[in-house]
Amino acid sequence: MTDRSAAHATPRAAAPPSALADPARLRALADTGLDAAPDEAFDRFARLVSDLLDVPVALVSLVSTDRQFFPGAVGLPEPWAGRRQTPLSHSFCQHVVDIEVPMVLPDARLHPRVRDNLAIIDLGVVAYAGMPLTDLSGNVLGSLCAIDSKPRSWTAAQLRTLADLAAACSSELRLRIALDGAEEARRRAEEAHERLELLAGLSETLGGTLDVGTALHRLAETTVPLLADWCLVSVVGPGGVPREVAAVHRDPSLAADVNRFAQLMRTGLAPESITRAVLRTGQPVLGSAATLADVERGTTGPEMPAIASRLGFASHLSVPITTAGGTVLGAITLVNGARRRQFDDRDMLTALDVGRRAGQAIGNSSMYGEQRHVAEVLQHSMLPRLPEIPGLELTARYQPAADRVEVGGDWYDAFVQPDGDLIAAIGDVAGHDIEAAATMGQLRNMVRGNAFGRPDEVGELMTQLDDAMRGLHLNTAATATLVRFRVDPTGGRLVTWCNAGHPPALVVRAGGAVEVLAGSPEPLLGLVRPVRRTTRRAALAVGDTLLLYTDGLIERRDRPIDEGLAELTGWLAGTDRLPLDELCDRLLGTAHRGEDDVALLTVRAR
Repeated sequence: MTDRSAAHATPRAAAPPSALADPARLRALADTGLDAAPDEAFDRFARLVSDLLDVPVALVSLVSTDRQFFPGAVGLPEPWAGRRQTPLSHSFCQHVVDIEVPMVLPDARLHPRVRDNLAIIDLGVVAYAGMPLTDLSGNVLGSLCAIDSKPRSWTAAQLRTLADLAAACSSELRLRIALDGAEEARRRAEEAHERLELLAGLSETLGGTLDVGTALHRLAETTVPLLADWCLVSVVGPGGVPREVAAVHRDPSLAADVNRFAQLMRTGLAPESITRAVLRTGQPVLGSAATLADVERGTTGPEMPAIASRLGFASHLSVPITTAGGTVLGAITLVNGARRRQFDDRDMLTALDVGRRAGQAIGNSSMYGEQRHVAEVLQHSMLPRLPEIPGLELTARYQPAADRVEVGGDWYDAFVQPDGDLIAAIGDVAGHDIEAAATMGQLRNMVRGNAFGRPDEVGELMTQLDDAMRGLHLNTAATATLVRFRVDPTGGRLVTWCNAGHPPALVVRAGGAVEVLAGSPEPLLGLVRPVRRTTRRAALAVGDTLLLYTDGLIERRDRPIDEGLAELTGWLAGTDRLPLDELCDRLLGTAHRGEDDVALLTVRAR
């Protein structure tokens, strides 16, 4: 034993309290994988100390910032023997960590450094000899100590034995750290591989939708639980506050809490909140160690900190979602609870990469949403306001195809003639672009201009429309059905109709039967060769409903259109008493979203 660790050496002044909290020492302590639980190898060291030094109590004591714990112990009184740990108020070994040399006390009650320590009263510690336990870097993790309940003069041979056992015990600790390091290296390699797979598949995951909300939720689901316990993905709105937020927690039972937290982010963030700072500056924020005070500082009410406590909040990381040009579109916030490791710089790099890759997909989704809104406004501006006419009830719907920006060529129209007749029309111009929409608008206006104020049969009106399209070089193919409703002396309505290549109109009779207004097929509008159109007739009694529709209601890519018509006819049976608004909404519900636009016009005799 060296002179500085001699039996009667006076311990030097204690190191500052920060010595216990040294990050390198605490990392090594955590890497041992030990805690307040028995470990056979270290219990064996404690038994050897007790036997060889003839002491009633021997401990392998490891010291953290707020406690000491004993993976090896012999002779501790209860309740300490069951707990396998004490607070630092009962610790002599913390001083061994402070001074980094052995501490040998024949009678602790006489030593000014420890005479007020509660271990003297509660654990009966009087004589104490403790040898440092170190890692390969020399960090003192704790002490191998011998304890007696009465004063004792420690011999040089006893202290040499204790020092030799401490060296062997330190070797065991270093082995545990090395094994943990190897396991940690394997785990990190697996984690790195998983993260690479995440990044590789992220574009495909987000590219499967053009809806911003869906993209945000998919992004949050991708990061949990691989990168975090829970995740918030937000899109920047006016004033730099989140406009839309998606949230996912690894525990499904906390879905309501995490969704409520996301909802409050749109209205409850203070200007100094981390999310608003990231949205404003585009700079990431890493909170390796965090407390609920971080949430309290960034929110305007008490609810969000309370929810964060239930969700788990011990470490957080926020990064921007950016375009290639650096524009900030939103932010990703990752949060870990106390049971998961803290975020570090490697997590930051991964999250920044996720934010950059997500930026393109979310940017495309946002652009699509804006374009789709413009397209829908344009489309609806071309659709008419339905007239009010005694004895007839009219309802219409227009539903654009899902996940498509283009305006379409589907249209409907209804207007009252000077003589009181109602003219109704529905049609479909080929194409799904702005040119098709413009042609649709021209065609609808030509129907009105050609038919208004003229008593001609609808077949003649359709023939004239065909001629006008050729004469004006309206080079497009279109389908249409034109219908005139005229008052019948019996109180019903006489219906005359002409169909140019359009799906047949259907009549739901009072009582629920369905009739198809079919006839010999006539070609589309706009063909080069003139076509003589035919007027056909039907009666519409009180309670009967006429349905005009475009092919998006019945057409599927995977089956003939006749099957779709038969299915629609069967579905309509018995719907004569449904209010027209409900009937139209249910019809749209039967359409396969995503394949084509759908236009509906229903007329019921009253």
